[in-house]
Amino acid sequence: MNLSEAKKRVIELRESLERHNRLYYVLNKPEITDRDYDRLYAELEQLEKQFPELLAPDSPTQRVGGEPLKEFRQIRHAIPMMSLANTYSRAEIIDFHDRIKKLLAGEKFSYVLEPKIDGAAVSLRYEGGRLVSGGTRGDGATGDDITTNLRTIKSIPLRLAAGGKLPPVLEARGEVFMTREGFLALNRERESKGLELFANPRNAAAGSLKLLDPREVAGRPLDAVIYGVGELEGIEFETHEELLVALKSFGLKIPPKHWNCDSIEAALGALDELKSMKGKFSFEIDGGVLKVNERKYYNKLGATAKSPRWAAAFKYEPERAETALKNITVQVGRTGVLTPVAELEPVFLAGSTINRATLHNAEEIQRKDICIGDRVFIEKAGEVIPEVVGVNKAARNGNERVFAMPKKCPVCGGEITRREGEVAFRCENLQCPAQLKRWLRHFAARGAMDIEGLGEAIIDQLVDQKMVENPADLYALTADKIAALERMADKSASNLMAGIEDSKKRDLWRLIFALGIRQVGSKMAQTLETRFADLDELMSADAQELETIHDIGPVAAANIVAFFESNRNRQLISLLKKAGVNCRALFQAPQAKLAGKTFVLTGTLSRHSRLEAEEIIRKLGGRTASAVSIKTSYVVAGAEPGSKLAKAKELGVPVLDEPGFEALMGKKA
Repeated sequence: MNLSEAKKRVIELRESLERHNRLYYVLNKPEITDRDYDRLYAELEQLEKQFPELLAPDSPTQRVGGEPLKEFRQIRHAIPMMSLANTYSRAEIIDFHDRIKKLLAGEKFSYVLEPKIDGAAVSLRYEGGRLVSGGTRGDGATGDDITTNLRTIKSIPLRLAAGGKLPPVLEARGEVFMTREGFLALNRERESKGLELFANPRNAAAGSLKLLDPREVAGRPLDAVIYGVGELEGIEFETHEELLVALKSFGLKIPPKHWNCDSIEAALGALDELKSMKGKFSFEIDGGVLKVNERKYYNKLGATAKSPRWAAAFKYEPERAETALKNITVQVGRTGVLTPVAELEPVFLAGSTINRATLHNAEEIQRKDICIGDRVFIEKAGEVIPEVVGVNKAARNGNERVFAMPKKCPVCGGEITRREGEVAFRCENLQCPAQLKRWLRHFAARGAMDIEGLGEAIIDQLVDQKMVENPADLYALTADKIAALERMADKSASNLMAGIEDSKKRDLWRLIFALGIRQVGSKMAQTLETRFADLDELMSADAQELETIHDIGPVAAANIVAFFESNRNRQLISLLKKAGVNCRALFQAPQAKLAGKTFVLTGTLSRHSRLEAEEIIRKLGGRTASAVSIKTSYVVAGAEPGSKLAKAKELGVPVLDEPGFEALMGKKA
């Protein structure tokens, strides 16, 4: 193929990939399989490598940047990004309406109501239909240039759809958010890696956009919705609703629902309806945004120093409870991070009884001025995670105590340090019983080495009696030693010994995950297994080689190298090998049967555990996901399925019962 032919094909491929991105991420109407999309993508990638002069910054292959950013430069908004005035009561909304009536002096107008997405505000600048820059709100006039990170979000088109007349300049304004399901999955992954959990989806989204490595941003479950414009050339719209329709036709994702309201009474009714739908959106909302629909009045209505007068945000009161903070205890995690935890007088909130809540870190406690003995307010971040959001200072009686992080580890008495650039305090004693116990629980967990019978109570005794000082010591235990533990009979000891013996035959990826390398979760461990034939090869890999692997950025690569450079860890692996633990990849190239297929499991299967079912899918070339989307190939529903089944039916995703799943796998009941 010559350059001219390659150029023509590259243009065709880019247009095709952009169209299919829009169909999937914006319109939820995919026309091709993931496998077919990947083939088109691979062909484009190969042509751009063969003809580097054809590579362009708006190519679909350039969504994930290569090099980490050194810093964010500033970007100036052509039109300031204003924030909205907040209202908190129906009376304030009526006051807002009365002010508009007075300013418009008898003119007829209506409203549009949209959900107020709890995310991070961004501005996307398109010139000639191409995304040229993107920034945060910043101070309204100037924000951080996060173009490279925004390019990784697949619902943000790098080129606008050419179905209609494209404006020469379009500053699209909207919100980047993290989905509910994605937030929970990300926190589960961070917990498995011993990392500090995110407080809520909003903070997680905003923090993700400020990461210096675009490849890490690409791994975050980020999405974007566009609901307005800044600078706009060559095109005008009479109403806000017309603007939304046009933005959608350009390939931009707009709010999934909005209400046209011809009166303030209709707007108040729509706000009530929106509140009842809070849990039905994939993103968190904290209220609704009411906008005058007729754009011709915007200049006349004008703005205050901070906010336009033609729009207002109505914020719903979050469900909140007040209770007593009895104490603040400190947990020591698997990687030595000390986390303060609020011990609460039990209180019922949003469907469950809360008696503990994370306080994240010492800086958070100081910022919120939380003292032991306070009456505190509790909310559920993302309607899931209990969080102390404030203090009832009027209830203080002088008996409250200021909390301070301990000078020594509360478990082992070891040295406490605070690394540069981190808010976390750490116990640096690698033999700390708390760290060791959490490491052993992680090592023995079902998703790791799956040691049947090695529960928390047994681990506590093994560590407290100094029978086990690292995971390799598990393989030196004898039935007699185990039987001597409290509440352990000969039969239980025999079963545990069998579980330990069985764990020697696990896949290599399970061992990699079980080792507890920072930022290496089960998915990354599986990726590493497909690249390295045995643990020795992985141990010899340098950061440069690791960074060439899909989904592994410089931070994860550095953590992997640092782990295997440690003499302590190399000695551990030597002991595991001597004990007969498998250190070679048992899994070779996947069969193509399920290549490109994505499965979501819900409910309880009678003949397979969740992990067994996931392993079957993986070994046949498929993948599993935690949330149902239009991209899901099948939902496998066992007994007592959850909300994922309803979501599958809503999206038209095929649902398999257990016999249907086994038939697809080629297995007989």
